[in-house]
Amino acid sequence: MAQIVEQVELLVQPILDDLGLELVDLEYQREGRGWVLRFYLDKEGGITLDQCAEASREISAILDVEDVIGTAYNLEVSSPGLDRPLKKAKDFDRFAGQNVKIKTVVACDPDGRGRNRKSFTGTLDGMAGADVVVTLKEKNAVQVKIPLDQIERANLEYEF
Repeated sequence: MAQIVEQVELLVQPILDDLGLELVDLEYQREGRGWVLRFYLDKEGGITLDQCAEASREISAILDVEDVIGTAYNLEVSSPGLDRPLKKAKDFDRFAGQNVKIKTVVACDPDGRGRNRKSFTGTLDGMAGADVVVTLKEKNAVQVKIPLDQIERANLEYEF
């Protein structure tokens, strides 16, 4: 499956670049009785429904021609939503100042206080080298550095 995702991403990236869209995430997975190829797209200022529809038409056309997926699948194209995933270093810099929730692969002690944990919630401060910097939402508002390669999942945390 990872190979299919890589091939699809290589095929589709030039189209997304032409449309001025960013590929936030791409999933290819079994759901129920079938397969789903799901694109999460965004752009500065947000993506519209019309832009998702246009991207869907373009993506569908290139995938039909290239035929890289040998089984039937449903194509879904949407925005990443309010809880947008953060994956690349540039994402962590772009959304500095926003609330974020991060889960690490293994428990770590990024603030050196002897408290190993896997979940961190706070204000994203950006990148420092290969580390994601977050000011935790705790009594002391401690700033921690989490190695990017140790992050399993990171999402914006929207407050109502």
